[in-house]
Amino acid sequence: MTDTLLGLDEPAQPPRSGGEAYRVLARKYRPQTFQALIGQEAMVRTLENAIKRDRIAHAFLLTGVRGVGKTSTARLIAKALNCIGPDGTGGPTIDPCGQCEPCRAIAEGRHIDVIEMDAASHTGIDDIREIIEASRYAAVSARYKVYIIDEVHMLSKAAFNGLLKTLEEPPGHVKFLFATTEVNKVPVTVLSRCQRFDLRRIPAEKLAEHFALVSDKEGVTAEPEALALIARAAEGSARDGLSILDQAIAHADLEGSGVTAAAVRDMLGLSDRSAVRDLLGLLLAGDAPGALAALRRQYDFGVDPQGVLRALLEAVHGVTLSKVGTAEDPAQPAEEREAYREWATQLSFPLLHRLWQLLLKGHDEVARAAMPIETAEMALLRVVHARSMPDPAELVRQMPAGTGSTPSVTNQPPAATPPPPAPARAILPESFAELVERMEEGGHHLLAVRLAHGARVVSYQPPEIVFSGARPIAADTLAETTAALRGLTDTAWKLTLLDAPGEPTLKEAQDAAAEAERQAVLASPLVKAALEAFPEAELIDWPKKRNVS
Repeated sequence: MTDTLLGLDEPAQPPRSGGEAYRVLARKYRPQTFQALIGQEAMVRTLENAIKRDRIAHAFLLTGVRGVGKTSTARLIAKALNCIGPDGTGGPTIDPCGQCEPCRAIAEGRHIDVIEMDAASHTGIDDIREIIEASRYAAVSARYKVYIIDEVHMLSKAAFNGLLKTLEEPPGHVKFLFATTEVNKVPVTVLSRCQRFDLRRIPAEKLAEHFALVSDKEGVTAEPEALALIARAAEGSARDGLSILDQAIAHADLEGSGVTAAAVRDMLGLSDRSAVRDLLGLLLAGDAPGALAALRRQYDFGVDPQGVLRALLEAVHGVTLSKVGTAEDPAQPAEEREAYREWATQLSFPLLHRLWQLLLKGHDEVARAAMPIETAEMALLRVVHARSMPDPAELVRQMPAGTGSTPSVTNQPPAATPPPPAPARAILPESFAELVERMEEGGHHLLAVRLAHGARVVSYQPPEIVFSGARPIAADTLAETTAALRGLTDTAWKLTLLDAPGEPTLKEAQDAAAEAERQAVLASPLVKAALEAFPEAELIDWPKKRNVS
């Protein structure tokens, strides 16, 4: 990579008495060309097409997480718009020369027509009013007057409102470049007036490659695994990763060696990945004492308990991805990929999902706990205990046959023998429940529902029925029931009321039977064990089935 690609993008600093002032890597290796931006190819292609077609927007909004290149991109756009080429005759270009006076002045932060403002410290309407007034005047020496406002979401409501009119109809010689990490805080009225670019998180493999180039440029040897660890810790931010690399190089210099993976782990307090795999193996084997001892060893080495659970979550996620068949991460060590493949063939998807949920719950508990290491131990014990439990679907399959069926609800004791075939119309129903069912089959649906939910039977001796007067039945219901039964059975029925409590309604009896069945299921050893393993689980109703004789 050339010096131009990895060049300085800051004002020159006076040398110290002992030589040139040290520049941290995050500033020293700031990108000087669009090609040097890592992982932002889509944005660069859009800008290139816009410049070639002379369709340059008057305002750009750059958003993304920290360290992905928002401010660097804004400066590059300023250079691209104002570059005049080495011979002074060039126009706007996606490849600024970096040699002409505008390019050098913008790179050093001293160009009079490129104004950078930090909205975090200039939030008020007065600051914006100064920009509005100055934007009326043409650029002094550049092609465009460019305003770069960093962390624009920090502007006050009044400042945003004051900017709207100028932002919508700016003078032709003015360009606005906004950068923010919290685009959701920018008013929609501002967003609608800007061309928005969402800068993506930089993939870990690209960061590792970039860090390797920087290490080589600095004359420092670095293990690929160490650079991969730094790239993961950076979480998509080139600036964060270079800061960590800077620290790792300083650490290596003290030891007189290169940047090693072990040193990076110690420096960041990361859990050793082989130790994590060993711990996961102990959990899957159900070795509770061994798992607790392994956790304590990492804790004694200074690894945060929450970090151990996070590493276990990453491992379970990696095994799941391997089982799904996704492409392997080239940044992973070979032994780790091999372990994931082996576990993927041994573990089922339900078990992997269960492990994920248990570890995620433990991770959240440790984050809030007053006793983190003890909470982590309890979380691992829960995993060990749950590992030996069968899948919930397997629990249902192991239940005794007929447990999930709903018994018939009648007001008479169940018959010792199976019920006879469906009776003819002339044969009277043997029970009130059978009578209601006969009415349902005969087309009297609403009437059958009213009887099942509201009628309490004191005596059933067909063709006479005595209902409880304690729960009155409407006179029209009795009359309709009498007429319906006469039509269904060719028999005159006598329905009366008596001031007596009577039996529960059919609906009440059915609900009581269902609750008794539910309690019986909860009392079964398999379900009790499942609820102990999953304290937040609950028994839900399954589809009711009728007994088939």
